[in-house]
Amino acid sequence: MIDTDTHLYCIFGNPIRHSKSPVIHNACFQQYQINAIYLAFEIDEISKGIAAIRSLNIKGASVTIPFKESIINHLDWIDEDALNIGAVNTVVNQDGKLSGFNTDYKAAIDPLKPFGLANKRICIIGAGGAAQAVAYGIHREKGDLVIINRNKEKGKNLALKYKADFIPMDEVNKMDNINADIIINTTSIGMYPDIENSAFPSTHMHSKMVVMDIIYNPLKTKLLSYALKKGCTTIDGLSMFIHQGAAQFKIWTGISPDIKLMRKALIKGDN
Repeated sequence: MIDTDTHLYCIFGNPIRHSKSPVIHNACFQQYQINAIYLAFEIDEISKGIAAIRSLNIKGASVTIPFKESIINHLDWIDEDALNIGAVNTVVNQDGKLSGFNTDYKAAIDPLKPFGLANKRICIIGAGGAAQAVAYGIHREKGDLVIINRNKEKGKNLALKYKADFIPMDEVNKMDNINADIIINTTSIGMYPDIENSAFPSTHMHSKMVVMDIIYNPLKTKLLSYALKKGCTTIDGLSMFIHQGAAQFKIWTGISPDIKLMRKALIKGDN
């Protein structure tokens, strides 16, 4: 029951109506009998979100597109990994002090480790907050990075940070061969309701390639559908989504939640 002692947690993003974060976090609050509720807030400026955290005493917040980078300037303290990445996806409010963390990079890298990352040519599509986290993780695993991005300045800056190659997105179709081992889409291209678009052309895919999309709504994006037809190994966004959410929940509560519970809540919520 929601009462005056109920703690408020939330997610900030734009768009945010597609988010399944309330499903997994509210299921965990209920499972562990924590008097808290988690809501989704669509805002147009992250400064408004920060003001809401302080004025409403929101205990913790998830941060998604497009605020993972811009929120950094509004926080009191930032974890070393998040600082190195240049993006925050988790905020903790402790007595008015706002601390920032990043749970994305480990959650993205873990499902790729079985395929080996060292010396593999790995293309990251995008250069935003999620791309920053994935690139950080790939770099730590000694992968050979290639950045593909629509905005040339942002793409070049991310490539320079990790001594990676950069390919403007509008030039990908003109190339004969990308010659990648792993493709990772970190953009919102293909996310509901924009489900008919793909972040990467199928002409550059081959059966030995691993294709990962961090989008989880829909689970089978157009990118992954193309990849399956080409015989690629595919990784959908559900694993990363659940594991980064579990890490957030532990940061907020000190409890390591049941991954199976979170997955079951998601499946039930979609039915």
